[in-house]
Amino acid sequence: MVTSTFMSSVNITHISTAAAIIEIDGVNLLTDPFFSGAGTEWDLGVIVLKNSVTPALALHDLPPIDAVLLSHEDHPDNLDEVGRRLLDGRRVLTTVDGAKKLQPRPGVHGLKPWETVELKAGGKQFKVTATPCEHLPGGECIEFILEAEEFGTTDGLPNVIYFSGDTIYIDELVQIRDKYHVVVAILNLGAATVELPNGPLQVTMDGQQGARLFRELKADVLVPMHYESWNHFKQGGEELAKAFKEEGVDDKVSWLTPGISKRIV
Repeated sequence: MVTSTFMSSVNITHISTAAAIIEIDGVNLLTDPFFSGAGTEWDLGVIVLKNSVTPALALHDLPPIDAVLLSHEDHPDNLDEVGRRLLDGRRVLTTVDGAKKLQPRPGVHGLKPWETVELKAGGKQFKVTATPCEHLPGGECIEFILEAEEFGTTDGLPNVIYFSGDTIYIDELVQIRDKYHVVVAILNLGAATVELPNGPLQVTMDGQQGARLFRELKADVLVPMHYESWNHFKQGGEELAKAFKEEGVDDKVSWLTPGISKRIV
């Protein structure tokens, strides 16, 4: 059950992979823009990424986007060629390295883990804090905590929305619960795995890790994303649902239907 102290409304429309519209009191924030059709491939050297499902929305289907939360710019399943067109002329928060690579766009700002910035979007004021990730070795990736005065507080802690980005479970993330009350935890899952010379490497959370993080954050609602349509994902919806039930969090899960806006809070 969502804490009764949360004072805003949140609707989420899943597009594909980690791309979603988070609509907060009429403000539209877009995560990890991906819009390429089924069958598109990218050869990254260590792995060939192949998408098997066309995103539920195209660029022309989108509502006005007020800002973009980009967990990392160097993997096409989080930012493809089509999605890059959305970055022009918009406020974009991403990694420090990613902001340099996306120059000269003046609206792009890079964040270090645990850095907080003010974000004015759609006439509303937010605080956005980046949190650390452990994704592919040598790469940068961040997560986002969204805070606003209108969200209210719970037990003296600010109510927030949390978007995990691509990461496996790491102990450092548990610090979030000491600073914030997570109302909505949007988790990138799927147990994405790449084959490296020394063996397979898991680079996003599986269902068990996601459930563990959700419990340890003492969050209210778990919203799963990033578990469909790619050849390097090892867990789909059925496997995740089974893991959530085994971990005792299935009654806190809010599943999304691609292309359909769902009221979360």
